[in-house]
Amino acid sequence: MSDDEPVFIGIGEQPSGRYPNRPFMGDLVRVGVAAVADAGLAMSDIDTILLIPCLHSFADQADLVFSRVVEELGLSQRIKSSYLVHSGGSTSDNTIRDAAGLISSGHARNVLVLQAEKWGSAPVNEMIDMLTANGIPREWEKDSGLSFNAVGALITQRYMHASGSTPADMASVCVALRTWANLNPNAMYRDRTLSVEQVLASKMVTDPIRAMECPMLADGACALVLTSAGNARRLGRDRWVRIAGSGGCVSHYSIGQERDLAVLGWEKAAVEAYETAGWGPQDADIAEIYDSYAAVLASGMEGLGLAPKHEAARQFARGEFSPGGRLPTNTNGGLLSAGHTGVGGGTALLTEGVRQLLGRAGPERQVEGATRAVCGGSGGTYMDSQVLLLEGVSA
Repeated sequence: MSDDEPVFIGIGEQPSGRYPNRPFMGDLVRVGVAAVADAGLAMSDIDTILLIPCLHSFADQADLVFSRVVEELGLSQRIKSSYLVHSGGSTSDNTIRDAAGLISSGHARNVLVLQAEKWGSAPVNEMIDMLTANGIPREWEKDSGLSFNAVGALITQRYMHASGSTPADMASVCVALRTWANLNPNAMYRDRTLSVEQVLASKMVTDPIRAMECPMLADGACALVLTSAGNARRLGRDRWVRIAGSGGCVSHYSIGQERDLAVLGWEKAAVEAYETAGWGPQDADIAEIYDSYAAVLASGMEGLGLAPKHEAARQFARGEFSPGGRLPTNTNGGLLSAGHTGVGGGTALLTEGVRQLLGRAGPERQVEGATRAVCGGSGGTYMDSQVLLLEGVSA
């Protein structure tokens, strides 16, 4: 690979859950310091900061826009650029594309990507209002009472009808993710097991989605450090992660304009990504795919070629994506069990993919020999499907 190719060399993460005494800016600083140290760099080596937005507070997001993080990290007068990228749950994918372009062009040498969220500690009613008002077309769908749980329910109904999947099949997706979360010390539900029976016995929220099939709002933070392959070699890093392929599809704004809620834009995004990488879904060792609801994950797995069409939920039920299965999937527990950290849910999945390919997931969760990862995010009312294909590279 060429010396100017962008690569990941460091990660950082804070535990997800409810941590009202953990300040937002403090989380950003701590996770940034951890990622830079993991990369083998000094903080003064960072010349560009890209920020993932938060949803819990307009004031905190304004601080991100206006570069408070630069000052908090002691980097005033040292940073070339500090800015925020936003496309909802797919922000991490688009931010990494920005970072890669900055490094390849020579504008940036070492890029720090930062994300923190206080969703779990924010006032619940305010967050519900926010999720009902934003991303839902105001002219028609908002007035009809559509909310994000209702959007998830429409996708689930369509997927179950198209695939013939049962409520137990859908519940098994949540159970599989919980088994991964039980192995992740940073997961919100690391200490709680889950069964299909528990899921099906939980309260109906929006037919056919039950309470334990909804993502729990969480606090959390994570960070990634990117540099060039040449710089990684000079630093003496023994392993890094390259971006092998990239693809995307923006399919709609209004959920009523999506042609098939059981498909979304994953298939189009996948074609572009695999063609760029020169390898296909059969070559993947792990998958980290957006999973705010079981059907969103199932349709993503099928659209990305990681499961036969209409079979993903049943394959989850058979344990094919669980620990020890044929394709470890959402190995941090995903949004459904590691915790939904807002826009950061996709960032946490991407961070987990990089962690696995760097071989740093720990003895219980590390997928042995993992070299290739399929990572995917989706924003808004699943308006887009974004794919990054990652490869671990040894020096």
